[in-house]
This record gives sequence, structure tokens and C-alpha cells, in this order.
Amino acid sequence: MKYVLLFVDTEQFAADLEAMSPADRDRAFERVDAWMAEHAGVIRGGSKLQGPHTATTVRLDAPEPIVTDGPFVEGKEVVSGYLEVDVADLDEALRMVRGWPGCPVVEIRPLES
Repeated sequence: MKYVLLFVDTEQFAADLEAMSPADRDRAFERVDAWMAEHAGVIRGGSKLQGPHTATTVRLDAPEPIVTDGPFVEGKEVVSGYLEVDVADLDEALRMVRGWPGCPVVEIRPLES
């Protein structure tokens, strides 16, 4: 079963990361790299996204489309990256995500077949 893992950053997470010393930040990224290596066999693709200030949103639920700058969601959380994984089932995806050492929120969404 294919899923997309959407990694969601919060303002607090970004501030905490920024406040880390370079050595602590390097160690945090090393933990992410180790997690990626551990699950490399099921990762099929993915990428880090550019910051929310680069986003453009098109809302199609009005009489005319409305195009705005900014991320597609309102609030203080933004999707910062994604991975496509091919695992046996949702339980396996959940086991993977429970060990994620990065941002504090991961949304798991199945892909259409």
C-alpha cells in the first residue's frame, strides 16, 4: 500500500531548531538521516518543500478562482516536506512514523490506486 507522509512544522518547532547550537542542529539532522536510512527500503520518493512564503494557493470554492500568496492551510502549521512510502499497511506506516525524529506532526495519507 502506498502512503504519503506529510511532515508538518510548527512555529515553535522552527524557533526551537533556530535556537539550537550548530552542533545540536547537526545532531538533529543526523537523527533524521539515520531514520531515512533505516526506512530506505520502503521510501519511493519525497522532498523538502521551500518555505511557506513561497506558496501560492488557488481556492476554487468561489464563483471565480481566488489566487493568494501563502500556504494552503490557515494557522501556525505548514507542510514542510513529504515522502512517498510503499508499505504493507497503515500499521507499518504508523510504526515508521512513531520513530520520526524531526518535526512534531506527521500526517499519513493513502494514495489512490
